[in-house]
Amino acid sequence: MPNNNENKVLNVPNLRFPEFSGEWEKCTIGELTIKVGSGVTPRGGEAVYKTEGHPFVRSQNVGLGQLLLDDIAYIDEDTHQRQKNTELQLDDVLLNITGASIGRSAIATKEIAGGNVNQHVCIIRTQDNLISSFLCNFLLSSYGQKQIDSFQAGGNRQGLNFEQIKSIKIAIPTVNEQYKIAQLLQLVEGRIATQNKIIEDLKKLKSVITDLLFNSIIDAHTIRLGNIAHITNGVGDVQDANIEHIENWYPFFDRSEELKWFPTYSFDKEAVIYAGEGQSFYPRYYKGKFALHQRCYAITDFASCILPKYCYYFMSTLNSYFVRNSVGSTVSSLRMDIFQKAEIKLPPIPKQQHICKIIDAFCTKLEVEQSIISTLQELKQFLLSQMFI
Repeated sequence: MPNNNENKVLNVPNLRFPEFSGEWEKCTIGELTIKVGSGVTPRGGEAVYKTEGHPFVRSQNVGLGQLLLDDIAYIDEDTHQRQKNTELQLDDVLLNITGASIGRSAIATKEIAGGNVNQHVCIIRTQDNLISSFLCNFLLSSYGQKQIDSFQAGGNRQGLNFEQIKSIKIAIPTVNEQYKIAQLLQLVEGRIATQNKIIEDLKKLKSVITDLLFNSIIDAHTIRLGNIAHITNGVGDVQDANIEHIENWYPFFDRSEELKWFPTYSFDKEAVIYAGEGQSFYPRYYKGKFALHQRCYAITDFASCILPKYCYYFMSTLNSYFVRNSVGSTVSSLRMDIFQKAEIKLPPIPKQQHICKIIDAFCTKLEVEQSIISTLQELKQFLLSQMFI
């Protein structure tokens, strides 16, 4: 595949299949489409959704090049007929036009053909000289995203109108070259989908194995966490100290020059750390320097009868306990005594080591698989940046 960076050829991408030549034609989306329009949400909203019928696509169902159909809604035949002009056809391009997911795009597949969209999703139906998958990938490329972003400059509300979509500039090669580019990107996207499935299945297997390991322990006694470890929570708003946060209410790592702001709540040790607010409560295992936000808890200074890593893995199974005992009507939070009373199943140290070794192996495998998907996603982004103009 030749690199056109050095050749300075006008109006062609940096990377191109060698069998193609000639400049690409500059157009707008409006010149290459027969439909640009969105749907409406049926009167009554979610109350009229069904468990079967015509698929009803919402913005959460449109991902970055793929459909997300786990929570697809359905509408009945009468509702569908009232929105007949928004009926989806195979290979329609779907583009999110409002909200935080603006600019996400995917292709209508057989699973949703014959369905409808709401007002947050635009249907773009192309003419014969523009391959829908080529357009979809162009919209996801930096060239498409920059134009979408430009329409939002200075506005208080994210949103695209149909005239703006039609005005988006796009350069196209011959149909054959469009097919070749789209097929390559489809292969990469398919591999990403497969990798996501591998990771999803591996996480499920890890969860099942973890439960089996802890449920099969017979030579163990139960003890409260407060009797075998020290538990503390942080103080103050770390943003007052200009410390960047990593995740909502999580501790702040590897900023040793700023830990002086919280001398009493700074640590350099092995710990199991919890965010004390949120919709769910899962631990993080950490070893090194960290400071605690006031809504975080750190479990440290473990007794000799328990391995810190074992404590972390066991507490990963206690989310239902923490959710059940959390307080707050709007935002759930945890009190210190909930941690103190958490019951830990404690087998002998050799058994703890055995359990940790097995779960560690799953974690290592997950890290490998996640690094693969990161590489694939970087490859896709590279191709999107180099194969379009």
